[in-house]
Amino acid sequence: MLNISPIPAFDDNYIWLLRQEGQDLATVVDPGDEEPVIARLAAEGLELAAILLTHHHGDHIGGVADLLARWPQARVFGPRDRRIRLVTDPVGEGDLISPPGLATSFQVLEVPGHTASHIAYLADLPGGDANALFCGDTLFAAGCGRVFDGTFDQLAASLARISALPPDTLIYCAHEYTLANLGFAAWVEPDSPALAARRARVEALRAAGQPSVPSTLAEELATNPFLRTADPGVRAAAEAFAGAPLTSHAQVFTALRQWKDSRYD
Repeated sequence: MLNISPIPAFDDNYIWLLRQEGQDLATVVDPGDEEPVIARLAAEGLELAAILLTHHHGDHIGGVADLLARWPQARVFGPRDRRIRLVTDPVGEGDLISPPGLATSFQVLEVPGHTASHIAYLADLPGGDANALFCGDTLFAAGCGRVFDGTFDQLAASLARISALPPDTLIYCAHEYTLANLGFAAWVEPDSPALAARRARVEALRAAGQPSVPSTLAEELATNPFLRTADPGVRAAAEAFAGAPLTSHAQVFTALRQWKDSRYD
């Protein structure tokens, strides 16, 4: 069985810790800070075997050098991007990887937009369990990442691609942004019962000190405006902001993202 748990970092990052039950080898996803990773592995008697990186931003890769100084044998999987040093195993679209110590394979998906070289890792979990997607900053619970050195069209296409995965796929994003994202989602769909119910659940989790992620893709399809661009109400809200008709998924997505960037964030 694959155990997946969050290691909180900075103010709102999650570094995901993966370990196979009965194994003392660990894999971490996007370790922007080495200190909480070292503390967690020491507390659980684990050795670092692999690191999975989704993109080049410092809050996702900042801890890699110090982790390798402590565990120099660890393999580092990451996108082919000159801005990411220390990658031992550069990967891209369609690659299948098997980190040491895990009885699980991961398919690499290229999901650019937040950054030009952003990738995600889709875990094929054994035993009929739902798949798990480690998507960095491409898709958030109830939101998505900003566009930095990618493009709006790229991110729109990446989100459309993720939307086509099985609805029970577990979405492991890298930040605790859910309540803020739900606030913008309510701007877009103020009368949505699904949004109101989700907000109540997330508020209860956060009040109890629990993370709001992972979510499921089904939940995102029901409440995340950036995955709901085909919904007439979402499109109408985006058109009201844009002041013009919008006909394509990419156009509606771009209007929503620009709306959030300029008026909400």
